[in-house]
Amino acid sequence: MIYNQWYIILESKELKRSKPLKVRRLNEQLSLWRDKNGNACCIADKCCHRGASLSCGNIIDGKLECPFHGFIYDRSGKVQIIPANGKNKPAPETMKVQSFKTFEGYGFIWLWWGKDDKVVEEPFFFLELKDFSYSSYKDHWNVHYSRAIENQLDVVHLPFVHKTTIGRGNKTLVNGPVVIREKELITFYVNNIVDDGKTVPLKPDEIINYKNLFHLQFHYPNIWQNYISDKIRAFAAFVPVDEENTIIYIRYYQNLIKIPILKGIMNYLGKISSIIILRQDKRVVITQLPKSVGLKIDEHLIMGDKPIIEFRKHRQELIESNSKNSNQMV
Repeated sequence: MIYNQWYIILESKELKRSKPLKVRRLNEQLSLWRDKNGNACCIADKCCHRGASLSCGNIIDGKLECPFHGFIYDRSGKVQIIPANGKNKPAPETMKVQSFKTFEGYGFIWLWWGKDDKVVEEPFFFLELKDFSYSSYKDHWNVHYSRAIENQLDVVHLPFVHKTTIGRGNKTLVNGPVVIREKELITFYVNNIVDDGKTVPLKPDEIINYKNLFHLQFHYPNIWQNYISDKIRAFAAFVPVDEENTIIYIRYYQNLIKIPILKGIMNYLGKISSIIILRQDKRVVITQLPKSVGLKIDEHLIMGDKPIIEFRKHRQELIESNSKNSNQMV
């Protein structure tokens, strides 16, 4: 995982006010809960006293109570009360666990994976989507999150993996694609056509007016959108669980129909379509080896893989630039 980044880790609706939630994300066991104001709190899910799972405890006055001996933790991970020592005796400063900064917005909860002095105030999101309605679906894939991301950057696989859905038409010949990177946002423009046996695919710099083409976007570390039209988008967050597992949150966004009943029907149908397409991808991607990607692995990439090449190059740059001052695994 890339250090010093905001990662989407949950949908907001998954974290209730009434009880803590235990999840594994970014190779860590985490305990999340909501404080008295409804804000998301996140600390390591292991009591510093005897190692019990804190997420099995209760929320007491907006703080987290260990189920074993009743130690009370605040959102900073520090023990506030040790019942056996009495309420009036302060807990030692050493009695604490790691805490993680969170951000909540657009129906998601983000976690800051990095140093506190490097934190960016707010994570990136495709802000135009805030005016869209959406339906969502959550799926578990037995792959590293980088493999799941690359599948959505792959413009070559459509007529083979999705031949009954979005890949209909047997458009196997790939022009370009054109890939533009602006800081941590990658936009790639796609033009697949039927191979007549005579046409030679255009190189990226030979494509005129590429901005008029169908395009998709990825923003590091883990969000993507398919710009289907001005009023319809597909969105995905690729959430790292550990080195071999990923949770994908897929959303169908639309701003076409706003009448409540019809909007609900369209969003539901969009979700069903997204599930079908995602499962077509999953069937193949979970077979890929190795389960994670790197800049130099045993693969022979082609021109049509340009979005994947750019993703790997910049991902490696981010890993190297952010790992110099940390001991975190990447």
